[in-house]
Amino acid sequence: MKTISSPLLSLFSDITALFTTRHGGVSKPPFTTANLAFHVGDDPRDVLDNHDMLAKFSGYDRTKLIHMRQIHSDRIVLIDERINFDTPPECDALITNRPYTPLMVMSADCTPILVYDPVQRVIGAIHAGRAGALNAILPKTIERMGETFGSKIEDIRISMGPSIHGCCYEINGQIGAEVKEKGYSEALRKEGERLFLDVNTVLRQQLDALNLPQEHLEVIAACPACKSDTYFSYRADRQHTGRIAGVIFLR
Repeated sequence: MKTISSPLLSLFSDITALFTTRHGGVSKPPFTTANLAFHVGDDPRDVLDNHDMLAKFSGYDRTKLIHMRQIHSDRIVLIDERINFDTPPECDALITNRPYTPLMVMSADCTPILVYDPVQRVIGAIHAGRAGALNAILPKTIERMGETFGSKIEDIRISMGPSIHGCCYEINGQIGAEVKEKGYSEALRKEGERLFLDVNTVLRQQLDALNLPQEHLEVIAACPACKSDTYFSYRADRQHTGRIAGVIFLR
């Protein structure tokens, strides 16, 4: 399984944090080859094999991995004993302080976000597409970490994985109006009559409002739509494609 590590989160020896690519798995076209999502039409046996390979490569027990049924919401779930690999919760953010309980966020253009508080030893995995970002899924997750575990913004580290950029994410005027109404005009770019949105700019503005130290944020520059040979892209692959993932766990 071919992955990329988070340079920022790799500074901490008590966690593992990485993002997958579309390479190194067994899925057949158009899910070639390391698709990790069961809901996209891929052979479930191939998807499970991909999960097993990633778990072996990364050093965790696949049965203890928690992934999500992502719904483009602002719903956050705190992991408890009722949740396991076979019972993924319907949400777009997961948080836990349990060691060796890997959290996974999947994406194919949306921003996969991994969060770590090294002081309270808390981790999070967040799925932030346009809807989630505009509904403040990221700051709400950080707030929940504070309420539940006592996390402070000055201690938190955040890694944003490969996600579609403003170069490729074209939107309509109605969405553009919503973006402006919510105060994120800086995330918009016009090219003639065409309008583009950079979701990561929205997320950065939210983190700036929380006063996250700039050195505590990492944004991996790859745009899946530009590099669909390396990552799955819902847009570039014309909607029929697999999902990469961000994975984080406490050791």
